[in-house]
Amino acid sequence: MCGRTACSLAADNLRRACAYRDRRGRQRQPEWVRQERYQPSYNKGPQSSGPVLLSRRHLQQDADSSERVLMDMRWGLVPSWFKQDNPSKLQFNTSNCRSDTMLSKSSYKGALLKGKRCVVLADGFYEWQQQSGGKQPYFIYFPQSKDATETDKETEGDEEWKGWRLLTMAGIFDCWEPPGGGEMLYTYTIITVDASKDVSFIHHRMPAILDGDEAIRKWLDFAEVPTQEAVKLIQPTENIVFHPVSTFVNNIRNNTPECVAAIKLGAKKEVKATPSNKGMLGWLKKSQESSPQKKENDLPKWTSQFIQSPSPKKTSADVLQQWLGKQGQPPAKKHKA
Repeated sequence: MCGRTACSLAADNLRRACAYRDRRGRQRQPEWVRQERYQPSYNKGPQSSGPVLLSRRHLQQDADSSERVLMDMRWGLVPSWFKQDNPSKLQFNTSNCRSDTMLSKSSYKGALLKGKRCVVLADGFYEWQQQSGGKQPYFIYFPQSKDATETDKETEGDEEWKGWRLLTMAGIFDCWEPPGGGEMLYTYTIITVDASKDVSFIHHRMPAILDGDEAIRKWLDFAEVPTQEAVKLIQPTENIVFHPVSTFVNNIRNNTPECVAAIKLGAKKEVKATPSNKGMLGWLKKSQESSPQKKENDLPKWTSQFIQSPSPKKTSADVLQQWLGKQGQPPAKKHKA
């Protein structure tokens, strides 16, 4: 399943990280819709809002269906047919949608057949492994290149994005209109599949991850790719890595880089403020102040930044560790089931 994510890039960097080529082969960046509502976070849960990609044609009927837009939507799908006056009255959990029932359950079938497909964006997601002494959280994400740490040299505008590779999860969205009138509410669900071999020891389910721009294009372009073809993209992927993190992430009010920091299993898991991570936190806060965001739940918000890795042999976990200023901790290992 997928019940918690991190998405820490600032709005402008998120847009750059989602660069793509349209039907004519032109390099594009998706335009933001309601950008002011987006809030970066290291600890997002259902009922919070998060960034998704969708075809522009959903918002503009004469648009090229290959064009993409970024939009902040609420996590937890509210079907358009829901008749209550308050979406919180929905009696069932729609944060995840099982791939084997998405074409039969009324909550998702209508939206899916109408082409309301989206891509949910995140740095990665958290999953908890059941253990005799409790639950151990893990952070799961795409493998990262050494270029993912290239933020000492600030790049801007149309330059190729060399930062963190975002995890791209297949989702379904819908638009609900209050019966008494009012603002339309856009919501989404994340499609889940059986876990791949490498992560099945953590949990038996995982998000349906779209690996590569061609898969993203086919999932989003509902006018060119019919539902029957698009659903073939929904399957487990082995192209992910992970590491254990502190139970600090269990509390959804905790929203700092410590949430994604790798720990050594068996060691004391409490997060400690070291000179190294204090310096990184201060730097992150300073960066965030240069691109202010609206407050949400009085939680601190951060801009995800990464430091150039000196060695091409470093793993994705090493990249994340270096970014967080915790070089003294051991790198994450890719477990086998």
